Amino acid sequence: MDTRRLLRTTGTVIAAAGLLLSGCTSGSPDVASASAEPSAVPAGLRPYYAQKLSWRDCGVQGFQCSTMKAPLDYANPGSGQDVDIAVARRTATGPGKKLGSLVVNPGGPGGSGIGYLQAYAGIGYPAAVRARYDMVSFDPRGVARSSPVECLTGPAMDRFTQVDQTPDDQAERARLVAAFKEFAAGCEQRSARILPHVSTVDAARDMDLLRAVLGDEKLNYVGASYGTFLGATYADLFPGRVGRMVLDGAMDPSRPALDLNRDQTAGFDTAFRSFAKDCAKQSDCPLGQGTPEAQGQRLKEFFRKLDAQPVPSGDPARPLGEALATTGVIAALYDESAWPQLRQALTDAMNGDGAGLLALADSYYERGADGKYANLMFANAAVNCLDQPPAFGGLEAVDAALPSFEKASPVFGAGLAWASLNCTYWPVKATGTAKPLKAHGAAPIVVVGTTRDPATPYKWAQALAGQLDSGTLLTYDGDGHTAYGRGSDCIDAAINRYLLEGQAPPAGKRC
Repeated sequence: MDTRRLLRTTGTVIAAAGLLLSGCTSGSPDVASASAEPSAVPAGLRPYYAQKLSWRDCGVQGFQCSTMKAPLDYANPGSGQDVDIAVARRTATGPGKKLGSLVVNPGGPGGSGIGYLQAYAGIGYPAAVRARYDMVSFDPRGVARSSPVECLTGPAMDRFTQVDQTPDDQAERARLVAAFKEFAAGCEQRSARILPHVSTVDAARDMDLLRAVLGDEKLNYVGASYGTFLGATYADLFPGRVGRMVLDGAMDPSRPALDLNRDQTAGFDTAFRSFAKDCAKQSDCPLGQGTPEAQGQRLKEFFRKLDAQPVPSGDPARPLGEALATTGVIAALYDESAWPQLRQALTDAMNGDGAGLLALADSYYERGADGKYANLMFANAAVNCLDQPPAFGGLEAVDAALPSFEKASPVFGAGLAWASLNCTYWPVKATGTAKPLKAHGAAPIVVVGTTRDPATPYKWAQALAGQLDSGTLLTYDGDGHTAYGRGSDCIDAAINRYLLEGQAPPAGKRC
């Protein structure tokens, strides 16, 4: 299991190169009424809802794969232009009465659902759940095996990940803006056909197609991180189609991009403080045994030194500078089980060996040893920049917001503020806006929040549970990103009972 899977076994969310900028658009009434019955589906969509999946061996023991057709543009399904959606499943192992399919999504946006299913959910979810459900996932459009968005070559992406995101002068600002423009232009050049059609609403509509072609009357679903926004969007579009739905590590769809980014910055500060308190108890803490504030100042000073003089990393073309080091630290803050690895990587880097932090950054970016990148970061930007208008209109807006970001996190605030500029130069205009998702008439939906979640702050889970008409909040008092399957017997028991018996946790349940 590689480092990234270790860090994010139950959820994926992207921060350093393009914060969560998720939102939603409203669905058209005819699409929202679609069901498994062809007579209830708009004429233009009937061929898609009537298709049959042809399952084949995936090359991974126990799993089957297929390909589903979806219209490239739901507003014009008769255009003849389709997108291929890659799907995988592991059939219910028994015993017990089958409950249909359980569709899972790891988040991102940009995370491969099939990779997540094969590496974790299809083999690591509780045996009782896998016994009763066919475990299913798909790569959302624009992701991995499903008409992937492509933007930069490996060498170009190497350069992009090293660009200074805490510019100190006009020349460094110009280089950062040029990097964002080059990234956006690469996406437009290499992915122009798919780029306007990878919104979360598009993916939610694809998920209803999947529900229908699987033969399920209702969608049973577990979504982590950004997957909670995808699930909530589905519930708002198709409330009558919601079965048992778990939204773990929830996003708040009512928050505009700027607020989401600032909230997430504060979330990483909370996670860093938890790490720092634990680190201070260890004899090998590279940040010393002082307060989290003092440790944060030492880390910030170390980043400043790397900005001036990167240290060797084992890759001559990629010495460890401030940008890669910051990404490496952020990657390890997703999961407290990575804290020992982070302590060692920081110790090594402070002693002149940046290989450990570079490995963490590479795991975050899904960079292979061959120098090739998965399309995670490309799809992440494409979805985020379509789902909401950009956080900033230009450099002046970043300057105005810098104090609030630095207040949210003295260590990470400046870098994450400048990273929020990524959608400003996007070639496709956003189609979504921030708004509450209510899902009127949906069956009970379980929203899970972790009190010290770095990537999806707890207040987002509180907000989403309050917005959904049938939302109920399940709280995990702990560290790390998401809660299900991460060691809490209390959380796991509550979710398993809901998935297997349909009994939602009582309001206000806390673990």
